[in-house]
Amino acid sequence: MWQQCRLCLTFILLLAVGAHAASPADPSKVVHTVFEAADDGFDMARTQNYYSGWVTDAIFETLLTYDYLARPAKLVPNVAETMPKLSDHGKTYTFHIRKGIHFTPDPAFHGKKRELTALDFAYSIKRLLDPANRSPSAGFVEDRIVGLDALAARAKKSGRFDYDAPVAGLQTPDRYTLVIRLNRPDPNFLYVLAYGGLAAVAREVIETYGAQSGQHPVGTGPYRLKQYVPRSKIVLEANPDYRGFIWHFKPSSDPYDAQIVKEMQGKKMPQIGRVEIAIIEEEQSRWLAFQEGKIDFDKLPQVAAPKVLDGDRLKPEFAAQGIRLARMIEPEITYTLFNFSDPVTGGYSREKIALRRAIAMAYSVQDEIALLRNGQASKAHMIVPAGVAGHDPGYRSSIAYEPELANRLLDHFGYRRGADGYRTLPDGKPLTLKIHGEPVTSSKIVAEIWKRGLDRIGIRAEFPVSNFADNLKAATECRLMMWGSAWHADFPDGENFLQLLYGPNAGRGNHGCYASPTFDALYRKAVALPPGATRNRLYAQMNRQMEADTAWSLHVSRVRNWLIRPWVQGFKKHPFLQSNWQYIDVARQ
Repeated sequence: MWQQCRLCLTFILLLAVGAHAASPADPSKVVHTVFEAADDGFDMARTQNYYSGWVTDAIFETLLTYDYLARPAKLVPNVAETMPKLSDHGKTYTFHIRKGIHFTPDPAFHGKKRELTALDFAYSIKRLLDPANRSPSAGFVEDRIVGLDALAARAKKSGRFDYDAPVAGLQTPDRYTLVIRLNRPDPNFLYVLAYGGLAAVAREVIETYGAQSGQHPVGTGPYRLKQYVPRSKIVLEANPDYRGFIWHFKPSSDPYDAQIVKEMQGKKMPQIGRVEIAIIEEEQSRWLAFQEGKIDFDKLPQVAAPKVLDGDRLKPEFAAQGIRLARMIEPEITYTLFNFSDPVTGGYSREKIALRRAIAMAYSVQDEIALLRNGQASKAHMIVPAGVAGHDPGYRSSIAYEPELANRLLDHFGYRRGADGYRTLPDGKPLTLKIHGEPVTSSKIVAEIWKRGLDRIGIRAEFPVSNFADNLKAATECRLMMWGSAWHADFPDGENFLQLLYGPNAGRGNHGCYASPTFDALYRKAVALPPGATRNRLYAQMNRQMEADTAWSLHVSRVRNWLIRPWVQGFKKHPFLQSNWQYIDVARQ
């Protein structure tokens, strides 16, 4: 990580060029894009919604961010003046905040100009452990920062989190200096600080809007919220007071980068004055909108892949339109979780493990790849996907599509078939699964694959439908028996995925309330180690423990094919940065 220092200094100098200038964004430059599911507000202390994060990355700012083009991903300063000074054997980080950065005006500030300070970051970090927020991101800082867990424990007893109480691990010796002291060295902590859940928010705004803070995001970033119609439309406009920066990123080894650099080098950013985001959950509707020219760039809907792609290239009729294809394997996994607190799917007895195992063995991932993904995916063998530290390309899951073996397993553990051909629980009570999904074609196809496999092993299933945001809310409360979900990397280490199964994170990313003493002990041991072979072996052991308990039915990692209209310049999807509007331009004819 520290080999990037020369790049960091270059980046800092370039940012400083426009440090106090008004945003160079052109109001006439508008980008039209689309989300395939709804957000659930823009307070990232209270959500881990992927689409919420996409928007907040453009509104709020973190201490560090990622170089736009560098692959593998590299951290660079954002509102920090430089990369932090490390001391105390890697346990203490000292940041200096850039002066003259201001929050966008808001009634919460009573007409005063509000500067970003180190105290805002300390406050934002504390919010993740405030019990009142039930933050799904609490695990990012829990047991990491000296004294912070003790403050949270007192809040649980008293019912009030004291934000003014001193915390030894969060010091602000002056207005622009933040000192963070960790309980132990943590190789992933700098990545954590680049995650949107630790972006700076203003205490006055949170206290003014309370539970409605997710509808009133007020940040220091390149954009601000202009219009918000929940589950329908989001409009961002350039923040007129944003300091701006000069586009000057060096190409990686990817040949695609040369064109991007040619288009963008030396431009004052951001260029885009307005971002209009439509929420279109149905794939066919999104594809129609793109064909009609209503969307400037989008992930190719899987339903359209056979029509648009010839292998890994665009078919001639689409290339002739000037459309560009940017193809990448997402650092993500899809899976179906089992709720361990549910009376049917939960529990750790041998017969409950056998039931979950048999269910997972009845699901055909290859059918999903063929019927739903149209070949644009690969089977996920490991919780940690390719492109993330800890992934082992030679690892193979012990759970395969084997319905006949699943039948024998169920027979052995007393799940008997009734006269109608469907099985009961060993005590004779009815056995019916509820596999939750969304009202979109992709969920219907997954439901059909599940039903076909479950019919083969004699298990009855129902498929309740609700929108994504509502399902996510229910999942955070561990109320869904089974749910198909996905996780996209927040930072490039397997810890980010394995924390989804860590027992203390139940309800905070661990949506199945899985709690295995063996898994948890391995997790604690692994995260205390530096990156390397020893930690990776522990990650693999955690994978095996998950399979032994069958906490998830692991599905695929998707290939994302981004289609970019010819007037869009500078577009390249970053594996961890979500928002990229501040890095691109449009040049319509």
